[in-house]
Amino acid sequence: MFRISRLAALLLGVWGLALAQNVTITYWQYEFRTKVEAIDELIRRFEAQNPGIKVVHQTFPYDAYQQKVASAIPAGQGPDVVNLYYGWAPTWVKAGYLVPLPEDWASRVEREFVSMAQAAKIGGRLYGVPTAVRSLALFYNKDLLRQAGFSSPPRTWEEFLAAAKKLTVKQGGRFTQIGYGIAPDGQDHHLVREVLVRQFGGQPYSPDGRRVLYGGEAGVRAFAFYTDWVRKHEIGVPGFFPGNNGYRDGFIAGRIAMIIDGSFAIGTIQQGARFSWGVAELPVERPGARKANFGSFWMHGLTPLATGPKREAALKFLAFITSEEAQRYWLEKVGELPASRNLIRDPKLSLHPVYGPFILSLAYARATPFVDETAQRKVMVDAINRVLLQGMDPAQSLRLAAEEEQKILDQFWR
Repeated sequence: MFRISRLAALLLGVWGLALAQNVTITYWQYEFRTKVEAIDELIRRFEAQNPGIKVVHQTFPYDAYQQKVASAIPAGQGPDVVNLYYGWAPTWVKAGYLVPLPEDWASRVEREFVSMAQAAKIGGRLYGVPTAVRSLALFYNKDLLRQAGFSSPPRTWEEFLAAAKKLTVKQGGRFTQIGYGIAPDGQDHHLVREVLVRQFGGQPYSPDGRRVLYGGEAGVRAFAFYTDWVRKHEIGVPGFFPGNNGYRDGFIAGRIAMIIDGSFAIGTIQQGARFSWGVAELPVERPGARKANFGSFWMHGLTPLATGPKREAALKFLAFITSEEAQRYWLEKVGELPASRNLIRDPKLSLHPVYGPFILSLAYARATPFVDETAQRKVMVDAINRVLLQGMDPAQSLRLAAEEEQKILDQFWR
């Protein structure tokens, strides 16, 4: 049985008075197995406690998800509660796919949730609440590192490159094992923008998020450093393992020694890996140097279709799936970090061998101020691929990316 905060309980009691009849609401999210299974279980528990409400859970392939939302909601056929990446929110709000949450929800989020959750505010109004938040860390194959003579994961980028080179194997001119799973469209575009640029002394954007700054000297040095992992050091190769998540699948298969991935990957790796593996904070330039990390989250929001009794039922469901108890279950099932300030203060989490590095990273992780995450992600992925696949000079490619992204920002803010 879940327990929720006193405020949430009061809100649910008020909302319950409006539910004078059986109500069916619809929840949408993209297909990610552990997340789908987690929501199915939470719906089962919610319906058991709220027999007057039925929740229909529908999922869609990631690549088709946004388009499905864009076509369904204007036609009045979409979800009442929808799951979306925080970086999509400005575009979705502008398009009318989301409605703001009641004002008392904003005070709850400010008081009970990590500061990163404030990124769900657009124009001063709150448009969503996360169950969990994420950061990045280094996943490493303990068995492979041990066999190569390394007793601990790399702490600096120099140690990282040394280990990755030793763990990369070629036979007949082809890679059979790689030290690092290069993944421009995985998490590497975040790695470049929010981690390496800052570690090399730069800033990816201006404080107001309206100007692109990563095209400067520090950004160019960071970008060249990253692309040299393939061009110069040959610790990996794009597309080494097939599939949209090939870097992660290759790690699980024992063919890739190290990857940088989000905490959301913990559940998948736990279920799939058949070897000893570990997690460490991201390497830094040198001992004691500046740390940086990328933080993000998926949030639950309300659509314009949730009106009348459906809106009250949707808000009740939203309160349930963002409660502390739901967050604890989400951590165990999916591996994503609790969004509750109270829960992440638990020393058992910060000292945990798997969750700990992610929890510690939240102290310095930053959520990129996207206005159109899909378009902005493509800009950085294209910049990386121009160098790795087409041989373009890194400085030229990054500066071209900065110009392209600045146009996206200018168009949105105009």
